[in-house]
Formats: sequence, C-alpha cells, structure tokens
Amino acid sequence: MTRPPTREGVIAAARSIAAILPPTPLLPVEVRGVRCWIKAESLQPIGAFKIRGGWWRLSNLSDVERAAGVVAVSSGNHAQGVAWAARRLGIAATIVMPRDAPTVKLANTRALGAEVVLYDRPGEDRDEVAAGLIEDRGGTLVHAFGDPWVIEGQGSAGVEIVEQLGREPSRIVACCGGGGLAAGLALACPASAIHVVEPSGWDMVGQAIAAGKIVHAGGQAPATICDALQPTATKPINLAVLKDRAEPGVTVTDDEVRAAQVFAFTDLRLILEPGGAAALAAALAGKVPVGEGTVLMLTGGNADPARFAETLLAHGETLADLTRERHARDTQPG
Repeated sequence: MTRPPTREGVIAAARSIAAILPPTPLLPVEVRGVRCWIKAESLQPIGAFKIRGGWWRLSNLSDVERAAGVVAVSSGNHAQGVAWAARRLGIAATIVMPRDAPTVKLANTRALGAEVVLYDRPGEDRDEVAAGLIEDRGGTLVHAFGDPWVIEGQGSAGVEIVEQLGREPSRIVACCGGGGLAAGLALACPASAIHVVEPSGWDMVGQAIAAGKIVHAGGQAPATICDALQPTATKPINLAVLKDRAEPGVTVTDDEVRAAQVFAFTDLRLILEPGGAAALAAALAGKVPVGEGTVLMLTGGNADPARFAETLLAHGETLADLTRERHARDTQPG
C-alpha cells in the first residue's frame, strides 16, 4: 500500500512509542559560545533513532503480513530497529546488510534474533537482494527511509522535542542518510527550519532538494566513515515532504565528524558513531546556524570500539584542550 506520511500519523506513532519507550533526553549544550540543545537518540535501547520507525511500521502490519515476516535492508541501525520490534511482536525478520558493516551492528542484529543476509558494497544492489528474498520467501519490505510508517515513526522524536522544550524549536539539524528522519521531523514540527547534514560526496538528499528531483550517487562517490549515511539516492516519498520544507543541504568531512565524536565524548559524556555525529559536526564547524531554539539530533551511538578508540587517540591533543575548557567552564563562579 502506498500513501503519503502525515502529521496525524506522526502524532499517532508518538503515542504508540511513548507506551513502550521513555523519551530520550533533550540536553543543553554550548556550541561556538551559544547555548542550544541536543536530542540524545544514541541512548535508545538499540543505540539509534531507528527503533521508532521500526516499531511503528511493524505494529501496523496486518495479521497476515505478520505471519509472513519482514525483510529490511540496512547497514546496521535500521536493522536493529526492525529486529527489536520484530522480536517484541513475534515476527520473523530477515535483514540484508553489507558485508563491511561494523561488527558491532552485525552482532547486535543477530543477537536480537534476526536472520542476516550479507551483500557486497559496492558491487551488489541491496534492494535487488531484498526483492529476491521476498520473491522466494514472501514477506513485507520494511524500507529504511522510503516508507510512510517509518517516516512517521522517526518523526515521533519531533513530538518529544516539542513536549520537552515546551514549544517547537526554531530549527532542527538532522543527520541524514535517505531522509526518513528529516521528513518525519518536518511533519512533526511544521514551524521549524529543517537542516539535513550528509557526508561529503554523499549528499543525495541535499542535491535532490536543490534540484527538485531524485539525484543518484555516482560510481566515484568517496569513502566515508559515516557508514549509516550512504544511500545512493533518496525516494520520491521523502523528497515530496522535504522539497518545500528543508533548508539547503549541508555536508561534513570525516575530520569534522571525528572532531564531533571527540566533543560529544568530552563535553556530553556520550559515545557517538560517525553517522550519529554528523549534525553536531555541522554545528561545531559553523556550517549551520545555532541558537537557543536549535536542536541537534545525535542519531546513533553504535560505534565500533576499535575505531572509536583510534579517533580519541588521534585527537588526544584536542581531547585535552576540550577537557580543560569544560573544567574551566564548570568551575566559573555563578
């Protein structure tokens, strides 16, 4: 069934999710001398916001659809969101994941009871792999971002933000892969400016918003540490929501993302995976405006332990400087 996502659907999704999960914290943070807010979706039970869309999609399946199971494609966080919801609802889940996905995400998905089918990235089309599985076995495709229920579920984070802040934020800065979260937030908070942040060379959503049509990643798209933010194109359902709502797209480099991971660890005591730090990276680099009404989405905390340790060690001097700055702030009188 194809339908557009709606604000009413977002509100319904928020009610459903509030019945099973506590809201994630909305915390103050100082960025470039300005106080704003972070939404710590990295503290979800699966370590990412994707639990929202996974739950809302699967809880809306019919009895016949539930019996046939679900198939999803994901580099890891959507995989875990679908697997978590499937286990809670007693639905069989098969997840198509890239062979080079972080080990922690592969292990967590399997631990939640899902079957994992691997594909090669680049080389194989994950959507074709999923379609073949559905043709052979049956089941419902739960797309990571191009699904109305998934979009509505992700938008539930915006409903929480409004309740926690007491008003709609003036702007929301969101890490962006295919645009599911950004579209959901745009529906949840119609008065808020929406900024999408993508890795350099992978700004398919930003380019699509600017062009007013779907744009595909070229074969020479650069490597990025943001494994969760690498869809080759957005979907029409996402672009339809974002084209008249989102601000111009923003991109961040790997070094800017690493700096944001270090900042989050030092100032916020949070561990962020690279893709989950993209919005913070854009704010720290001065690529998006920040103010009292700005909310930065910290979307995932499933960092590979070894790579995260390497990032901290490589930025040891920066880490020490940030620690000294924080201690100076914390000890100021008043």
